Amino acid sequence: MHLVGFFQPRITMHGTTNIKCIKAKQAKVIYQFNNIKNKLYKTNATIWYNKIYRLRRLRPAYINIRINGNNQQCQRTLRTATKCRINQDIKFLYIKK
Repeated sequence: MHLVGFFQPRITMHGTTNIKCIKAKQAKVIYQFNNIKNKLYKTNATIWYNKIYRLRRLRPAYINIRINGNNQQCQRTLRTATKCRINQDIKFLYIKK
């Protein structure tokens, strides 16, 4: 007899492990929950990554902005465009979250 939602100990070579017995109806809900949780973790990691790059004034590899020229005005424009792009990504990720 399987107990639904209860842990049952299982003896293995390395000791006991707990196995949760569930019905097939519950499996879909559990997988949906795990998928949503994993997406949230990935989104939070991406937000953290973008914030660190913004804080250290670095440009991530996925931002490709080309500006002709190598003088001070062009470099300032490149920094501003990079900062705006990172801010847009962070705003989008917060909306997605």
